[in-house]
Amino acid sequence: LRAQPDITVVGTAPDGAQAVRLARRTRPDVALLDIRMPEMNGIEAARRILETEATRIIMITTFDLDDYVYDALTAGASGFLLKDVRAADLAEAVRTVARGDALLAPRITRRLIAEFSRQRRPAGNSGPLTPREAEVLRLIAQGLSNAEIAARLVVTEHTVKTHVARLLAKLNLRDRTQAVIHAYETGLVVPGA
Repeated sequence: LRAQPDITVVGTAPDGAQAVRLARRTRPDVALLDIRMPEMNGIEAARRILETEATRIIMITTFDLDDYVYDALTAGASGFLLKDVRAADLAEAVRTVARGDALLAPRITRRLIAEFSRQRRPAGNSGPLTPREAEVLRLIAQGLSNAEIAARLVVTEHTVKTHVARLLAKLNLRDRTQAVIHAYETGLVVPGA
C-alpha cells in the first residue's frame, strides 16, 4: 500500500488493542484488520473503532468461514477480503471502501448469498422508507450499481445517490453492505423470489 501514490499508511499495529488505540489517535479513512489478532480479535477491534470513529473497516483473513463474514459485516465492516488477494486488488479495495462503497471477495459474496437463500424469511415491510427508497434498497440488494439503478428507474444517478443517502440515514446504516444485510434480514428482499 505504501507504494501507491494516493494511499498513505498512517501506522501499523501488532494486535487488536493497539489497532484500536492507533485508529483513535490517527483517525484513518480506512483500517485493515485481521480477524485473528492477539489480545483482541479484529471483529471486536472493528466494533470498538466504529464506536467513536468514522473509519471504514476492511477485514482480512485466511479464513472465509460464514461466522466470521457475518460477524464482521454486522460489526460494521465495509469490506472482507482473503489474504490471498493480489496487491493491486487490495489497493483498489482500499480506494473502493474509502469512497463509501462496500467490497466482498467474490468467493465470500457467493457464500453469503447462498446462506441468505437458505434462511428464507417472510416478506417484510420497508419500515420508515418511502416506496421509492424501498425500491432502491431492493435494487441495491440485487447488486445493482447507482448507474444501473438510475437506468432501471429512469432517473438520474444523482437522484439515486440521494435515495441511497436517505435510506442509509433513516435505517442508521453505514454503507451499502449493511443495507443489503438489512434488506435480507427484514425480509424486504427474499432470495430466489
